[in-house]
Amino acid sequence: MQIATVRAAAASRLCLWVLLALAGSVLARSTLPEVALADLPKEARDLRVSIDRGGPFHYSRDGVVFGNRERILPSMPRGYYHEYTVRTPGASDRAARRMVCGGPRTTPEVCYYSDDHYQSFRRVRP
Repeated sequence: MQIATVRAAAASRLCLWVLLALAGSVLARSTLPEVALADLPKEARDLRVSIDRGGPFHYSRDGVVFGNRERILPSMPRGYYHEYTVRTPGASDRAARRMVCGGPRTTPEVCYYSDDHYQSFRRVRP
């Protein structure tokens, strides 16, 4: 009898965890602010053209897998998101501006813009 109770409790916890994960993903999709591509800085617009063409990119880290450790973006399997540096005029390093795109590298399903090094994101509308 106790084994059945333990299994039922474990199954309940697993179901709750799955529901919370799904709810978090849906919530992230619905609550992230959006921005039109045309309203982003010129460097971000130019970068999006380069992403669609498969390059060229200015930084060696452009196109690497983005781990989504901040968990701000919707939860997706590892390898779904790739990060790119949005050039910042006058900066001597990569600075803080990034674009993270999900899906195939040259035909992303979605892109997000961050101007504060992943502290916040806005979904980019075409």
